[in-house]
Amino acid sequence: MDSAADGEPTSQGEIVRRFAAMREEVNAIWGKMTELSSESSEHDQVIRALEPMAADRKCFRLMGDVLVERTVGEVLPAVKKNHDGIQQVLRSLAQQLETKRKALTEFQTKYKIRVKGEDFEEEQEGDKGSGATSQGVLVSSS
Repeated sequence: MDSAADGEPTSQGEIVRRFAAMREEVNAIWGKMTELSSESSEHDQVIRALEPMAADRKCFRLMGDVLVERTVGEVLPAVKKNHDGIQQVLRSLAQQLETKRKALTEFQTKYKIRVKGEDFEEEQEGDKGSGATSQGVLVSSS
């Protein structure tokens, strides 16, 4: 990255770029969490479907692009292990998301950044006469 990532941003453009990059990081983490949450739900459904079945019952598992024949007794522990791994990654991402959001909020407060279109008290006070709606415009008042 540029020098703005290492120290204090020196220009308004650097502040806006850094803020936008921080928002993108938060959105990327949120997107990954959404994806993994969906996978976790799918694993939950498979676990609930396989648990009541006999361990020697035949089942099929997709491994990469290959469908392989296994037994419930072989597949269920692997699915549970994958589910636990996904849950662990989700917890880790949740902590990262909280940290990034806090840093983003602090940065936004420090440089008095307002995002038009969001319902901030400052924006409502400052833009009472403005009836136009903006979408995703960053404003820095430093």
